[in-house]
Amino acid sequence: MKKPAKKFAFHRRAGRAEAQRRRGFSLLEVMIAIAIFFLAVFAILSLVSQSLGNARRLQRPQVDASPVLAIYAATNMLVEGKYNGSLSDMLGEPYRNYFWTAEVTEVATNKLFKVECVVQERGNREIISDLSTVMFRPQSPAGSLDGGNFIHK
Repeated sequence: MKKPAKKFAFHRRAGRAEAQRRRGFSLLEVMIAIAIFFLAVFAILSLVSQSLGNARRLQRPQVDASPVLAIYAATNMLVEGKYNGSLSDMLGEPYRNYFWTAEVTEVATNKLFKVECVVQERGNREIISDLSTVMFRPQSPAGSLDGGNFIHK
């Protein structure tokens, strides 16, 4: 007859080997899991950051020099000079931090004028938008090329 102690010893050894197999993850498995976790977290953070940037851009008004140029295009007479003003006077309160500068110069003796418009943000000399065009205005007073005086405002 076999000794029962050996039988229990065999089960005890088999139990230890199985317990060691079930004990936990290896270091490599943990490192791979952490790497996947951080990749997912950084992808989500990048997406959130881009979304916040887009939301900020949507809150700021789109600034363009075309409304300033449209004022000069709507007149039938141009006078040489430099002019400036606040963009909020034309477009309302959201544009209170922007100002415009326009320069009207005669480019030919046949009443052909060049109008250059620039929009800048207050406190920042960086040009946000600039447009220029040439307009024929025969009813305009004589410019610097026609012997008139250059009016500087």
